Amino acid sequence: MGRKLTHFDDSGAAHMVDVSDKAVTSRIATAEGWVKMQPETLALVTENRAKKGDVLGVARLAGIMGAKRTADLIPLCHPLPVTKVALELTPDESLPGVRITATVKTTGQTGVEMEALTAVSTAALTVYDMLKAAEKSMEIGGVRVTLKDGGKSGRYEA
Repeated sequence: MGRKLTHFDDSGAAHMVDVSDKAVTSRIATAEGWVKMQPETLALVTENRAKKGDVLGVARLAGIMGAKRTADLIPLCHPLPVTKVALELTPDESLPGVRITATVKTTGQTGVEMEALTAVSTAALTVYDMLKAAEKSMEIGGVRVTLKDGGKSGRYEA
């Protein structure tokens, strides 16, 4: 890898990175993930028959809330003024399950990758929670950053 990990000081102790000298720039990150389930469970979602209600709508709200609370959950994340959080939750019969994509934007001194990952993770956990009475064997996976842009390190696309 060759790069120094920024969340550790010279003695190896964890610390919050000082971003005060970084430029304020527009930043965006997109992350994705999925929840695999049995076709019968997916039908509960697509036919809006889940006992707890609108699975995709509630999971979308949970993802937005998760992105906004990332600094409360991840110890070394900076609290950021998030300017946009958008989630797409798409039923996919070929999975079968729900594919989740989150896009987060800010104008600041550090990126929003963690906020996008938290949004996807929170939405996925909410899908699981809302459907666990029907199926406990659902699988959450594939959570990764697919796009990061803005700041000194530039653009990354998976």
